[in-house]
Amino acid sequence: MADILTPALGESVTEATIAKWTKKVGDPVKRDELLVELETDKVSLEVVSPADGTLAEIAFDAGDTVTPGAVLGKVTEGAAAPAGGAAPKAEAEPAADPAAKGDSEAAVPVQVPTMGESVAEGSVGTWQKKSGDRVSKDELLVEIETDKVAVEISAPADGVLTISAEAGSTVTPGQVIGQIAASGEAAAAAPKAEAAPARASSGSDAPHLSPAVQRVVAENNLDPKSIQATGPKGNITKADALKAASQPQASAPAAAAPAKAAPAAPPREVGPREERVKMTRLRQTIARRLKESQNTAAQLTTFNEVDMSAIMALRNRYKDAFEKHHGIKLGFMSFFVKATVAALKELPAVNAEIDGTDIIYKNHYDIGVAVGTDKGLVVPVLRDADVLSLAGIEKGIGDLGRAARDGDLTLDQLQGGTFTITNGGVYGSLMSTPILNMPQAGILGMHNIVQRPVAIDGKVEIRPMMYLALSYDHRIVDGKEAVTFLVRIKEHLEDPQRFLLDL
Repeated sequence: MADILTPALGESVTEATIAKWTKKVGDPVKRDELLVELETDKVSLEVVSPADGTLAEIAFDAGDTVTPGAVLGKVTEGAAAPAGGAAPKAEAEPAADPAAKGDSEAAVPVQVPTMGESVAEGSVGTWQKKSGDRVSKDELLVEIETDKVAVEISAPADGVLTISAEAGSTVTPGQVIGQIAASGEAAAAAPKAEAAPARASSGSDAPHLSPAVQRVVAENNLDPKSIQATGPKGNITKADALKAASQPQASAPAAAAPAKAAPAAPPREVGPREERVKMTRLRQTIARRLKESQNTAAQLTTFNEVDMSAIMALRNRYKDAFEKHHGIKLGFMSFFVKATVAALKELPAVNAEIDGTDIIYKNHYDIGVAVGTDKGLVVPVLRDADVLSLAGIEKGIGDLGRAARDGDLTLDQLQGGTFTITNGGVYGSLMSTPILNMPQAGILGMHNIVQRPVAIDGKVEIRPMMYLALSYDHRIVDGKEAVTFLVRIKEHLEDPQRFLLDL
């Protein structure tokens, strides 16, 4: 018996409404077949069958409200009931072949785990084993790559592996991507189950369109036949439709001549000294979110500069004693986090976010710290930075940085930040305009420390100077607030005793 689970609905979405079921109790269903559509205040979501079998139970009817992780219903795994049979739940199980039922019970499914509050799907990475290989319990089988982290899946039992979702496939939490049987019998029979979905897909000329996809197609006057589908069984997802809508030059010819739309824009040929590599899911998500950030917020950047003399002198004086006492090196980030929190307390709009027509002011200070890794940029979150000491901040940032570089960040460590700090100075950047990490209203850019001549009390002196940049959402942060924010950070860094006096 496989549970039909409500998927994650998004970071700020806590419930959804059942729009409709596409099947009734007793109907045969196939793995990845659309079963139920959910509506939230932001998007429509599709929930597919976790396995082949019979829809045995519906726990919530159309119009009911559900929360992430709620069991919407159950699918009896095994041979499906006849297409016209509306057999009651009690008769569904005996209808299956006893031998097949024995194999199903002997096989342990390999399922995609829950991948986080705002992660609804992932991509199957490279399998460490092949179908037919014998595996041991807890042995690493495959990684599921999401737009935030890679989730490892280990063997739930000893036995023979059968793979049902190949590398590159898009999967959802709870989906069965393979099975482990005590003997090779179930492994040999498993590929037969994949043939049915393939026939069903090939026999349908028009892919199913969910309400969310229908809305995007109608609003943008798109031709569904010209949209490249990436969803289960060849379904068009909302992301597919939005991608097609963002390419007006390609969609216009498609409307006029759908049959010629596909060959009209073939992939560019790769030259002899070029290489085509598919973007990772993380890189695709970074690109999409940065563009969404530009398109959504009224972004503006203001600049200032800070004399780092006082901070550098303080650090040089106490760095050895600090490291000996706390077991961590004293860097610059702890001073910047302290200064940022103090400025956020004075100017709460910079720590807020827009939700529809409301502004949510946050009385907690969870600071995201951008970290560059081999796989791309990630922003782990330092929780409750306002109550941490300098040593606590340095330890927290150090732990997050190591976890990011080792690929060990959890989803909880990547969500819920209220403000972000990015340090391009470690790469030699002199000045930049950071892009907002939505839905946050501000991001502080640190840069390289450079010895420059400055006027001090009518005399020219060489000082270690750093340019600061604050990108902010002008919809809720006014120019006066943004400039004041940077001035406060400058004041705290040039006079660090302010931290001790809480000024």
